[in-house]
Amino acid sequence: MKVLVAVKRVVDSGIKVRVKPDGIDLQGVKMTINPFCEIAVEEAVRLKEKKLIAEIVAVTIGPKQGAESLRHALALGADKAIHVTTEARIDQAVQPLDVANILAKLVERDNYNLVLMGKQSIDDDFNQTGQMLAGLLDWPQATFASNIQITDGIAQVIREIDGGLQTVKFKLPGVITCDLRLNQPRFASVPNIMKAKSKPLETIPLDKLGKLHNSIQITKTEAPAIRKGGAIVENVDVLIQKLRNEAKLF
Repeated sequence: MKVLVAVKRVVDSGIKVRVKPDGIDLQGVKMTINPFCEIAVEEAVRLKEKKLIAEIVAVTIGPKQGAESLRHALALGADKAIHVTTEARIDQAVQPLDVANILAKLVERDNYNLVLMGKQSIDDDFNQTGQMLAGLLDWPQATFASNIQITDGIAQVIREIDGGLQTVKFKLPGVITCDLRLNQPRFASVPNIMKAKSKPLETIPLDKLGKLHNSIQITKTEAPAIRKGGAIVENVDVLIQKLRNEAKLF
């Protein structure tokens, strides 16, 4: 069984971003693999260690620097990688439907049995690509996965929903999006980082697989309002007075 794992290169979550009217300033900013995508890679590796899948292929879309995220996925245990290259901004111009269309063409070309991906990326938070991909392929899907079991070609997935946990089953092939509590990704060892440099990495120009539609236009980007600092009050009476007169809560 072959698994395709989608990964995205995003701004490191520990970095304080600089906001400009036309988007986030990416100049000189530390970039890393999207955390949810890293969880998807880890889950694929664990399934392979259980002898449930035979091959893991990681794929990313973006500029040449995106190869760094692919090498990280290869160091974690992926067997091959595909880099769909474009100079378009992946946090603006490359939108969920574009990604889903490209992934669908790769699935049809290489006959994957399962697609794993993060439930969302931390830069745009769309949470749409997996659902769109399943629709394009006419495959079953399970989103927000916190547990995945595969037995005799049947995937059982525990999903995190507002009301608690939901268990679903479907026959492969299918699409699964991974949530935060699915696993804890391993650290890539130095030997595996070195081995990753020699693993196959295929490069495909984006226009060979499709085009960007720019169906959503970003009209403005602005930073959240700066919150005022807190204050220490002398007693409960003063607190109630401030809540009533200044915060206007009652």
